[in-house]
Amino acid sequence: MTHPLLSPLHERHVALGAKFSEFGGWLMPLQYAGVVAEHKAVRSAVGLFDVSHLGKMRISGPGAVEFVNGCLTNDLARIVPGQAQYTMLCNAAGGVIDDMIVYLFSDDEVFVIPNAANTAEVVATLVAAAPDPVSVTDEHTAYAVIAVQGSDSDAVLAALGLPVGQDYMSFARANFAGGELTVCRTGYTGERGYELVVPSGAAGSVWDAVLAAGADYGITCCGLGARDTLRTEMGYPLHGHDLSPQISPVMANLNWAVGWDKPSFFGAEALRAARTAKAGPVLRGLKATGRAIPRPEMAVYSGEAAVGEVTSGTFSPTLGAGIGLALLDRSVVIGDLVEVAIRDRREPFEVVKLPFVATGVRES
Repeated sequence: MTHPLLSPLHERHVALGAKFSEFGGWLMPLQYAGVVAEHKAVRSAVGLFDVSHLGKMRISGPGAVEFVNGCLTNDLARIVPGQAQYTMLCNAAGGVIDDMIVYLFSDDEVFVIPNAANTAEVVATLVAAAPDPVSVTDEHTAYAVIAVQGSDSDAVLAALGLPVGQDYMSFARANFAGGELTVCRTGYTGERGYELVVPSGAAGSVWDAVLAAGADYGITCCGLGARDTLRTEMGYPLHGHDLSPQISPVMANLNWAVGWDKPSFFGAEALRAARTAKAGPVLRGLKATGRAIPRPEMAVYSGEAAVGEVTSGTFSPTLGAGIGLALLDRSVVIGDLVEVAIRDRREPFEVVKLPFVATGVRES
C-alpha cells in the first residue's frame, strides 16, 4: 500500500485542526473552519492556502525555452523573463495531459508547476522528448507552494518586506528568512493574490510569518475545498474534470491559451483540425434557477434530448446557488434553459457566461 505524501507544513495543519483529504497522492487540508467561511474570507479579505501538492519541475540548458515552446500549447514568445504563462501539454489527439503554469526565468531556464497527479507523466513526456543539452528535472518535493489570496494580500506580504504590486502573471525573487523565494502574482481563486514558491526546508518559517503578518487583516487558513468553490465561480478548469486526455483546449474554450501561429507543438495537428471543424461539445457555465446543486457526471437535457454532462459542480457561497461547468452540444447557447438530472428528477438551470462572479484578479 502506498501512503500519501505529506506537505512540509503537515504538522502545522494538524495543530490548526484541519480536516484532510487525499489529492493527487498527497494528504492535504480539505478545510479548517469550513468551506463557506474560508471561501468568503478570500472574497472579502485574505486567505492562506498550502498548495505544496502541486508539481514543480525545472527545464534548463541551451535551447530550453525553444524546446518547451515546441511542446506546450501557449507561445512563450508572448512573455519575457519575469513573467508566467498558463499553458497545456497535449497528446497527439489534442486531449490535455495536464494544464500548468510556466515561469520564464531566463532564455535558458523555465520553472513549471503542473498538477500533482500528473507531474510524473509530464516529467516523463518531456524527458523523453528533450534534446541534449536540455535538462528536465523533477523538483516536486524540493519546494512548497503557499498561496496568499484576497484583496488584503498585498498588505500582508508588504508587512514582511516581500515584493508586491507585480503585474498579473509576473513574479519577483526575494530573500526571506535567510533563503530565496519566488513571489508570483498568480492564483486559482479569481482574487488578487500571490503564490510563494519556497524551498521545502523554509516552508514552516514562511507560513508562520505570513500567518502572523495577516493577523491584523483577519487572515484565514483555507483548505482545498474552498479552493475548489473559488475556482468554479471563476470558471477555471480542473484537470480530471473539465480537462482530460479526452477533453481538448478547443472543447474547454481555452483557445486563448494556444499559440496557433507557432510552427508546432504537441497535438497541434488535431487541435487545428478541431478548431476549423467547430464541431463537438464545448464547456459552458450552468447556474441553478432553483435550489439544486449539480455534480460531475450528471446528464444535461434540453427538452427530451440529452445535450451534455456536468464536469464540475458545487454550491456558490457568493451567489447562494448551485453552479457548474458542463460539456454541452454547440446547439446550446448562453441564455438557454436546460435541466440537470439529479437523482430521480430534473432540475432547471440557465446556461450563463463565465465567470459566474466578478472578482479582482487583474486589479492593479
